Amino acid sequence: MKYVKVINDLNINIEKLRNAYENCTKNFVTDNPNLKDFNCICINRKPNDPNSITGGDVRGLYWTYPNETKKEEKRLEKVDEASYNEICPEFKSTYIEEVYNKITKRFKLGRVRFLMKPPRSCLSWHRDPEMRLHIPIITNVGCRMIIEEESYHLPADGNAYITDNTKYHNFFNGSEINRVHLVATILENRHIKAA
Repeated sequence: MKYVKVINDLNINIEKLRNAYENCTKNFVTDNPNLKDFNCICINRKPNDPNSITGGDVRGLYWTYPNETKKEEKRLEKVDEASYNEICPEFKSTYIEEVYNKITKRFKLGRVRFLMKPPRSCLSWHRDPEMRLHIPIITNVGCRMIIEEESYHLPADGNAYITDNTKYHNFFNGSEINRVHLVATILENRHIKAA
């Protein structure tokens, strides 16, 4: 896979992670209810920031081609990813914290979030400043990530996937269920460059 690298030695129990995600969605409002195409629950935060769990800096800097001119445009401002270094207290002593500790020991990460995409929806064609680590939790073969000219389905199989989001990409959920991934911003590329 040209823009995706499989990390198959983290031993993530997807059933436990899915149950933990479903339990947390009962307790938290995700993102802005007026934005029906995007939902987020932040797993980590800036130290002592009480507002970050329900969407602190959900979005950040990206570039896109918004119209027919083929002129790339910058959107939003860069997020200080390195300042997201404290797990939200709501996840202490849960399987979510266990997974968080496992991935932060292995990778230098910024924001770590549950991202949900509703059925029959997609993102814009865009590129980000950093690569991403994905742990698929709920998915379907109709959930596809397109990076440049390649299409990928990332299965919920306990593996993590490093995606090169510095390239132009999109995601679409062509299924009839919500798609949920744990997604983390990767701050250092050493030893993880996508093949």
